[in-house]
Amino acid sequence: MEAESNQVLVAEEIITVNHIEVIETVISSLEEDQTAMVSQTGAGRIWKFKYGTVEVFVELTGLTEEDMLKVWAPVMSLPAKDEPGLMRKLLELNWGSTFESHFCIVDNQVVVTAQRTVAELSPAEVSRNITVVAMTADDYDESLQAEFG
Repeated sequence: MEAESNQVLVAEEIITVNHIEVIETVISSLEEDQTAMVSQTGAGRIWKFKYGTVEVFVELTGLTEEDMLKVWAPVMSLPAKDEPGLMRKLLELNWGSTFESHFCIVDNQVVVTAQRTVAELSPAEVSRNITVVAMTADDYDESLQAEFG
């Protein structure tokens, strides 16, 4: 019975190591000017890198299937001029222009984000989430700031 427990632990560690390696590989392919940084946070890690005109954050909260992969990139600070117009614009963009990511508001900032649990997370999903958030944020930050900032 103890051997089964060790096999599960080994399998979880292998999956986690692969996720970390995939995250770092994706970031190294997207980052500009060697801007990537990583920090430990308890059981998890947070990476930060620059993509175009935005900073992108990637967090892996821990090692279990219930832990989360979170990717986000701030695009503008609030308050904004014409906030009702901004909210309408963000909701319209969420419908058709953000793929698996979406716009939301966190700590008085408009951010693009994507997140999901680590359970059954494939390397392709890790790559896609990071890439979609980075590209969407970079595509819209300047136009949103110009119109509503």
